[in-house]
Amino acid sequence: MNWTRVSFALIFVLGLALVQSALAQSSPQDFLNPHNEARAAVGVGPLVWDDTVAAFALKYATERKDCAMMHSGGPYGENIATGGGDFDGEMASKMWIGEKPNYDYSSDSCVGGECRHYTQVVWRNSVRIGCARVRCDNGGVFITCNYDPKGNIGGRPY
Repeated sequence: MNWTRVSFALIFVLGLALVQSALAQSSPQDFLNPHNEARAAVGVGPLVWDDTVAAFALKYATERKDCAMMHSGGPYGENIATGGGDFDGEMASKMWIGEKPNYDYSSDSCVGGECRHYTQVVWRNSVRIGCARVRCDNGGVFITCNYDPKGNIGGRPY
């Protein structure tokens, strides 16, 4: 057997697996763009991508390959979501932002449904974000975004 040919084939297969894995992740811009559009709409400065926060998000998302909707309990603010098929970072972000009509600024409360994912997205003091997307064992998708510093702590988001 020709070991050079076997080595090349192995490297090719591993490289293909890495490319497929990278494509399974949404890009930072897929998360940042909708977040920052929502923040600009209420006069809040943009978030920036943070590799340390993103590494935490990826580590936790990998632990959630069971697609269980459980928060990490980590040091950051956090939004999580699950979906099927091509569910991606932009879709999850827009889902959280879609809670805006349920947020009543004057009473700083949710009316008519969930709104705390939205308030985390637009939390003025949160300035860094890191997110991750993983394919779950059941074929679904788990997405998490983490925010530093965390939001939804005392007072209005903006």
